[in-house]
This record gives sequence, structure tokens and C-alpha cells, in this order.
Amino acid sequence: MYYFYVLRSLKNNKLYLGFTSNLRKRFNSHNNGENNATKPYAPYELIFYSGFKNQKDALNCEKYFKTTSGWKRLHKMLENILRN
Repeated sequence: MYYFYVLRSLKNNKLYLGFTSNLRKRFNSHNNGENNATKPYAPYELIFYSGFKNQKDALNCEKYFKTTSGWKRLHKMLENILRN
């Protein structure tokens, strides 16, 4: 399986969107400071993920949600969790 995921920083509430084939390992690497892009804002909570059987579909999902319209859609989908 391949996963698109959304993390929220517990330090500053910023979101991080990513893609992986091993969600548990990738989540732990973010929280352990092993990723330069996310290290300063750790720890994170996983607030959304979606699983795909096909790698390209998961990557396309990530790319879409990183667009302006995708970003707006993501915020609408997660509006209740983002309020907290």
C-alpha cells in the first residue's frame, strides 16, 4: 500500500503533506527529527491519511492537495479538526 498523509505540528499547528509506502515508519521519522523539513516543528500528530494500491495514485493525490484548490479542499475536509 501507498499512503498520502497530513501531519499537524503540535508546536505551531502548521500542516505537512506527504507520501510514503510505510506510514508508521514515516510518521516516527518525522517525530524523531530525522527529516530536515519537519525537524524544527516536531512533534506531529497524524490527522489524515488515505491508502492506495497504486503508487502513482498516491503521488497524484499528494500533488493535488499541494495545489491551491487542493489546499482549500483539504481545509474544508478537515475543518473540524483544524478548528481545535
